[in-house]
Amino acid sequence: MVIPEKVASGKPWVWRARFPDFHYEMDVELLKQGFHIAYLDVADLFGSPRAISYGNQFYDELTKKHGFQKKVALEGVSRGGLFIYNWAIANPEKVSCIYADTPVCDFKSWPGGKGASEGSESRWQACLKAYGMTEAEALAYKGNPVDRIQVIAEARIPVLHIISENDQVVPPAENTRLMFSRVPEPFRKDHFKIISVKTGTEKSKGHHFTHPQPGQVVSFIRENTLQKDAKHTSD
Repeated sequence: MVIPEKVASGKPWVWRARFPDFHYEMDVELLKQGFHIAYLDVADLFGSPRAISYGNQFYDELTKKHGFQKKVALEGVSRGGLFIYNWAIANPEKVSCIYADTPVCDFKSWPGGKGASEGSESRWQACLKAYGMTEAEALAYKGNPVDRIQVIAEARIPVLHIISENDQVVPPAENTRLMFSRVPEPFRKDHFKIISVKTGTEKSKGHHFTHPQPGQVVSFIRENTLQKDAKHTSD
């Protein structure tokens, strides 16, 4: 937990999943504006039910014991996408907005490597263990974010992703774009946005890049988190 020097009204917070030191420009700015920045390391649980259980405990600790805002802004980087989406799908009423950076939205893509991504065999085995599944069960599983994104749409949770179009590790076509395509047009038009980066670095196989619009992310989180808190307070 990173605590701001001056806490904003309502005690808003950002909850980041995985790689807290990657593309952190937005978090630094939000910290200056009074947001707490929270991190819970459940990376090697790949958004499994056990990870969600830990997340529920973490949320209760911060909101019930420390008075944090009831609706949290979720941030997920890469595999962190599995956690933030699965937690949000289980707790849609507790989420103000979702910002995801090159997120994994289907474990069959990564770490499974069952599509265009090479995946990671060691991480795939760890993922299967985390979910308590055989590979056949995992391939037939319909509980990934790409399968359940309608819950987020129906809850009217605003979503912003940043993707690299040449990402070979977490290909957008198997993750963000596939997931967004399953959202009904009326919901998608107003609530699901993408910042597109043409090319990521060669070294990272397109997965990493310099963030082009951190200010847009800050505005997105402020607008949705602070407004919803104000509405909540006035109800």
